[in-house]
Amino acid sequence: MTTRRTFLKAGIGAAASLAARPALGQSRDLASLSLKQASDLLRRKDISPVELAEACLQRIEKYNPAFNAFITVTRQEALRAAREAEAEIQRGRWRGPLHGVPIALKDNIDTAGIRTTGASQLFENRIPEVDAEVARRLKNAGSVLLGKLNLHEFAYGGSSTTTYFGTMHNPWGPDYVTGGSSGGAGIAVASDFCYAALGTDTAGSVRMPASHCGIVGLKPTYGLVSTRGVLTLSWSLDHVGPMCKTVEDAAIMMNIIAGFDALEPTSVEVAIPDYTQAMKTSTAKLRLGVARRPFFDNLNPEVAAAVDAAMKVLQRITAATVDVELPPVGNAATLWGSEAYAYHKPWITQSPEKYQPGTRAQLQRTANANGAEYAQARRDLDLVRREIRKVFTKADLLVAPTMKAPPALLSAPGGGAAGGNNNVAFDMYGVPSISIPCGFTNSGLPIGLQISGAHFGEINVLALAHAYEQATEWHKKNPKL
Repeated sequence: MTTRRTFLKAGIGAAASLAARPALGQSRDLASLSLKQASDLLRRKDISPVELAEACLQRIEKYNPAFNAFITVTRQEALRAAREAEAEIQRGRWRGPLHGVPIALKDNIDTAGIRTTGASQLFENRIPEVDAEVARRLKNAGSVLLGKLNLHEFAYGGSSTTTYFGTMHNPWGPDYVTGGSSGGAGIAVASDFCYAALGTDTAGSVRMPASHCGIVGLKPTYGLVSTRGVLTLSWSLDHVGPMCKTVEDAAIMMNIIAGFDALEPTSVEVAIPDYTQAMKTSTAKLRLGVARRPFFDNLNPEVAAAVDAAMKVLQRITAATVDVELPPVGNAATLWGSEAYAYHKPWITQSPEKYQPGTRAQLQRTANANGAEYAQARRDLDLVRREIRKVFTKADLLVAPTMKAPPALLSAPGGGAAGGNNNVAFDMYGVPSISIPCGFTNSGLPIGLQISGAHFGEINVLALAHAYEQATEWHKKNPKL
């Protein structure tokens, strides 16, 4: 039987030739691979899942204390899963591109036998008995779970500073916010702690940290990826999506997690394509829609310059650019506030002291939510999800800055809460939306570009994001830890 060291020398050589990021020693060579690169080496048996897991765990042990990405590191479980994957691959039982690949999950996604806390004291010792549907799919695909990632408590905020398990720090500058609520996932992927992560997005919580941490974050179409087994913020707006190093990696993750779940009321039954085909899809005939107001209003000058440069690249690889007007989205805060309170009512009324002050205040403000206002907000949501379809008769994709400003200082008023969030509308529309790196500020902080498409139009979104990625170098940069 082939040992896990047999192909190490060849594997490191292949990794060095494939890796887009700088080589900083053997463990970094392996940890810095993209998911696709790692998967290809595993399938060829040039490296083993155990080597990948050990490389990631070494980086977590060394750097996580400074950045606080993980709440729980499942070291022993990960190494056991990696050994099992190695044995299967050696026997020729390759399950697919995630087999043996180390990943991590936001800690509001249930994992059987592993605590899922929502970053709250309330659930500090909560251990689910059943995996969330997305966790089940990733496990069945043979992925290796490294642990559970820190977040803004119960995903109810955009700074990732409000958490029972300690503030998260941006790997591009530890004095800056990561964005939220999937801040731990943003850190983990940017810092090469794992090859991919899952986050959740209700008002931008995948795309904000993707933008602020310089990675790729995809919010799929509402209902395309099951939210069963994910701690609820808002039933009407919650999405689960991949956070990765490259667009192709996000497509690979989507191939695993997308699909109908008969036990989840919000799940939609549609045909699921091979999302990696987007890497081969031409963008030459795509029309880009630009909604100047409000998405380009009051931009930070460095963000404006980066997005303007990105637009010039996009115009070279697409057919046309047209100005569009998007429908107003109504009262999003009433929607998510009312639904969040409904979910948390059993606990916020009995154990309010177990919530962080900021989360507690937000929930208590909606304790007496107006039923008529909520009903109207829910009705408006249904209407706007129909109305947005008209925009896609004029344009195939929409482009905007992900955030209007770079990451704020943790010391800023409000704990560096996200300002200039361009993401909420796309949760309301329910359309797919991706953030990809498009530049850096003069002080070295990442800037994100957002590309959105029609309902179930992930292929076009991924195709343009990938084409832009291939035409630029931004995704190749990594923080110097």
